[in-house]
Amino acid sequence: MKKHIPNIFTLANLFSGTIAVINAVEGHLMMAGFFVLLGIFFDFFDGFFARILKVPSELGKQLDSLADMVTSGVAPGIILMKLLEQTIVKDNGTLIDLHLFGYELEGIALIGLLFILAAAYRLANFNIDERQTSSFIGLPTPAATLVVISLPFILEHSSIEIIESIILTKWFLVSITLLLSFLMNANIPLFSLKFKDFSFKNNKIKYVFLIVSVVLLVALQFIAIPLMILIYVLLSLVENGKNNK
Repeated sequence: MKKHIPNIFTLANLFSGTIAVINAVEGHLMMAGFFVLLGIFFDFFDGFFARILKVPSELGKQLDSLADMVTSGVAPGIILMKLLEQTIVKDNGTLIDLHLFGYELEGIALIGLLFILAAAYRLANFNIDERQTSSFIGLPTPAATLVVISLPFILEHSSIEIIESIILTKWFLVSITLLLSFLMNANIPLFSLKFKDFSFKNNKIKYVFLIVSVVLLVALQFIAIPLMILIYVLLSLVENGKNNK
């Protein structure tokens, strides 16, 4: 039974992701974002218990990627598509009925689904890349997903009108989709938040990132999430530069 405990958390991740997809399709983007967050929470604990209980398995590894594909791939991709649809309505555009799909949407909204393809490629590559045991090559799918799901929350809770105007611009959303898709599969080493020990000397960059993230969250709330991911990438690039020297 012990060896199945991590898999139970992985399946909880998959279940949360499935509920997120249903909500995203129906246009309930904040609720979709909530279930994505819940799925990411379960995703953290499946690996945690696998290490603590010393029961890592190939089955668990593959199951984890399949669950992440739904929670951190399909769900955020549909959220991006729905946000792109909102920009068309905002601009008084007309949704085009693509009869091939039996679904009314503007062709450009399909660009949001590129996120799903990029996440799939990233997850498959992660499973066979032996370099990514203690760090990452490319932006992890949950990190990219956090940027996506933050957008509906920013739209709902931010009182700054210019931020809403920027987010609900199709070229902004297309750019975000393409940038995140690129970063997930870019050959850029990024540090992991896994701690082998808790000394400041060996984990300086991790502590700096966590402290800055907490300050940003307190000061900016949901707006802080995209900034945190940007800082994560920038700190990794700085660390890479130091290591190369």
